[in-house]
Amino acid sequence: MNLQHERLLALCEQLNLPFIAQSYAHAAQQAAQQAQAYSDFLEALLKAEAGGRQVRKQNLLTRLAGFPAIKTLEDFDYDFCTGVKRGHIEELAGLGFIERRENLVLVGPSGVGKTHLAIALGYRAAQAGIKSRFMTAADLLLLLSTAHAQNQLKSAMQRAINAYRLLIIDEIGYLPMTREQANLFFQVIAARYEKGSLIVTSNLAFGQWDATFAGDPTLTAALLDRLLHHAHIVPIAGDSYRLKHQRQAGLLRRERAKKELP
Repeated sequence: MNLQHERLLALCEQLNLPFIAQSYAHAAQQAAQQAQAYSDFLEALLKAEAGGRQVRKQNLLTRLAGFPAIKTLEDFDYDFCTGVKRGHIEELAGLGFIERRENLVLVGPSGVGKTHLAIALGYRAAQAGIKSRFMTAADLLLLLSTAHAQNQLKSAMQRAINAYRLLIIDEIGYLPMTREQANLFFQVIAARYEKGSLIVTSNLAFGQWDATFAGDPTLTAALLDRLLHHAHIVPIAGDSYRLKHQRQAGLLRRERAKKELP
């Protein structure tokens, strides 16, 4: 490394250009071999910086989103699930619904791919530079209940709810809520209404949601009114994908036969 290279690296550090610093030596060698114009050499360095920053931002947003695992739309098995139209999902993958502050509601029994689709669309959003957050309904309620008890609900709502353009709430309906929890959940839906997008998944038909929300039909109706006003609804039917291979291997039939023996 010569003195000029050291000075260039120091300037890159001073100007916060880490990807130019990483790619300069190779780019300079390539430019010399190909007799590139100075403008082409400069453009290549700037492209390297822009590309590196884009990847860094994508990785950061993906990490901040809190996905339990990375799922992609390319890996989704459309043939296994009933009711999921590939064209509709591909349209949603364009992320226009987030720009329009619309919601997406995925409804169906356990194991049919609701969470996979929710994560895949959230991951697509994070890769597009959209600040997103994934939470289960149980984790969300724990966060809100704790903040409420500590008189910090307003700051928690701003930090965990309103700070994201896309909020994904998974597994609504698996556990019933107390009245306080139902009220807190309603505040989330109300705060997001026409201000940010939601993706929610549930194993319950909408007519059964009041059983989850403290048996309060009035609150449930108000919540659904806001959630569904600007919403895409994707009903998914079918057997559990997670049990697919066990069925194929005949394991579930054998287990059922054991239980039926006297």
